[in-house]
Amino acid sequence: MNAGWRSVLAVAGWQTAASLCYYSLFAATSYFRGTFGVSRTLVGVLVTVATLGYTLNLFPSGAAVDGFGEKRVMLLGLGGLAVAAGLLGVAPTFAALLGVAFLLGAFYATAMPASNRGIVTSAPPGRENFAMGLKQVGVTVGSGTASLAIAAVASVAAWQWGFGVVAGAAAAYVAVFAVTYSGAGSAGAWSLPDVGSLRGNRAYLLLVAAGLFIGAGVFTTTGYTLLYVDEAVGTSPAVAGVVLAGTQAAGSAGRLGAGALADRLGGGRGAATVTAVQTAVGGLLLVALALGTPPLPVAVALLLGIGVTVLGSAGVFYSCLAALVGEGEIGAATAGGQTAANVGGLLAPPLFGYLADTAGYGAGWAMLAGCMALVVVVLVAVRRLA
Repeated sequence: MNAGWRSVLAVAGWQTAASLCYYSLFAATSYFRGTFGVSRTLVGVLVTVATLGYTLNLFPSGAAVDGFGEKRVMLLGLGGLAVAAGLLGVAPTFAALLGVAFLLGAFYATAMPASNRGIVTSAPPGRENFAMGLKQVGVTVGSGTASLAIAAVASVAAWQWGFGVVAGAAAAYVAVFAVTYSGAGSAGAWSLPDVGSLRGNRAYLLLVAAGLFIGAGVFTTTGYTLLYVDEAVGTSPAVAGVVLAGTQAAGSAGRLGAGALADRLGGGRGAATVTAVQTAVGGLLLVALALGTPPLPVAVALLLGIGVTVLGSAGVFYSCLAALVGEGEIGAATAGGQTAANVGGLLAPPLFGYLADTAGYGAGWAMLAGCMALVVVVLVAVRRLA
């Protein structure tokens, strides 16, 4: 294996460990609700608070990556995530849990700007989309593993101990990453990014707009799949956790397949085309969920398909962002795209929770289907400009 692919795998491992920490919050929503006695809407608020911390630290993280290089930022970010994940298990009140969720999100903000730069500078020429998809598999593998870990620990001990397992695994990878990844060069100084050139890039701006609705789909699906399978379909939290893990695994397959296909089509146009097709199919599957609560086997099949399409669309979205800007702008451009995705993640989960509380889960799934339709419309325009 050449040095480029070794670096890609090191970054993918880092993304897995980072997502293991961040998405452990999502994997425990049923346990939080039962322990603290909160509504579905407040579960959405919890997700929103984590996303807010994530969003507010994106541009500072992107600037740090462009100024100091990705390795330093990644080591600091993963160390902070390990600490925050451990604190999730010992939060004494829901208010304290909200504070830890904000901290968790703030450290996770280092993930996309740093790991995307690591992929772009390491991937062999012509394989950038596949490498980005491989790295993005770390998101779904990490979140799926978090679901399994929390559910497994909860079946034999207090669910809070699951966060200790997550924190320990992430701390161990900090040491591994420090010796296996060398990192790219840097300017050696931190400064706020110059977004002037990005404002003049119409294709990039449209892609950022699409990211708003992609984020709504990804964050809300991840945040509510466990509760939906537990409460609406009618299973235990442990079984629902396994379904969430399967949905995330399907998202991994979707990201890899989409990346390989986008490499064959080539460039930003190819990435935009693949993402448009994925989100169109995902929207149809969400409509199927909105029409009524299916039996468990059908619900699992639909959620797996949503994993391949809705969750799977995120990988090529980020490689498309990188294809539309220069290498020196990747940190800032990723921060801009991720900020848009996070705004969707800030707004959509509480709305979904409110709809589920007042009109049923079907109304929430219908709202997400509308978001996917908007993604398709915007990506058609991106493809024409790319």
